[in-house]
Amino acid sequence: MDFIEDIETLEGLYGTPSAPALQKVARSLTPLYREWILASRLCILSTVGPEGVDGSPRGDDGPAVLVLDPKTLALPDWRGNNRLDSLRNIVRDPRVALMFLVPGSNNVVRVNGTARLTADTGLRARFEKDGKQPATVAVIEISEIYTQCARAMMRAQTWSSGDESVNLPTMGEILAEVSRGEEGGKRYDAEWGARAARTMW
Repeated sequence: MDFIEDIETLEGLYGTPSAPALQKVARSLTPLYREWILASRLCILSTVGPEGVDGSPRGDDGPAVLVLDPKTLALPDWRGNNRLDSLRNIVRDPRVALMFLVPGSNNVVRVNGTARLTADTGLRARFEKDGKQPATVAVIEISEIYTQCARAMMRAQTWSSGDESVNLPTMGEILAEVSRGEEGGKRYDAEWGARAARTMW
């Protein structure tokens, strides 16, 4: 198998980008990009660090991020598993990429930029829910924002194919497999829903 080792060879396999593909990029939030992002309750955060890369879903019951100004977004870190993979990466390498999704739309809005973490009490308080606040907030400076071509979502029938999770392994089963029975299993699955509901924020 031959691998592509240079950009010239790569570009030779593809056509020239269309004008819309190049002109859709903005360096800060336009009014319409802002409207789209504030409709998104789910985004995927990608980071990079010394141990490698990380992709993490981030969701909320309202907008996934807070717009601080046209160049700055604030992303809360709500309670999770405390692995801190994305956060460790941000502390050591500020480069981030986000993909914002809205149910029913095959379009995705992407943001590339840099992030810094803060535990600022005033900013954390702006996200308060049920008396709880995120432990930290990622303050993201936008370098570029643009739409992603909808073809991938269309090919996958993301919002129209219904629930395809029936008969998939449960998280408890996967955890039991990986840990060789030390964690996970049926009890983990049975208790997960109630545990997650208690610690949503």
